[in-house]
Amino acid sequence: MQESRVGSKGELFPPKEIREKLGLHACTKVVYKIESGRLVVEPVPSLKEVLQESPPVEITLEEFHKHRKELSRKAET
Repeated sequence: MQESRVGSKGELFPPKEIREKLGLHACTKVVYKIESGRLVVEPVPSLKEVLQESPPVEITLEEFHKHRKELSRKAET
């Protein structure tokens, strides 16, 4: 665990070691989340990084259309 400070304008200053582990460089976009009362900071992946990841769910086009029709029917009722 490492300490840092919050600047006079609310800026966060994570230590260099943490920035390096997360790959945070100048102008890196990050996402802030609160989970169980803790601040979580994650870098926003680039489009290239996202496209290189395997999809979390694999579904055929036929399955997609089947589920879409079912959801449409449920939404109409």
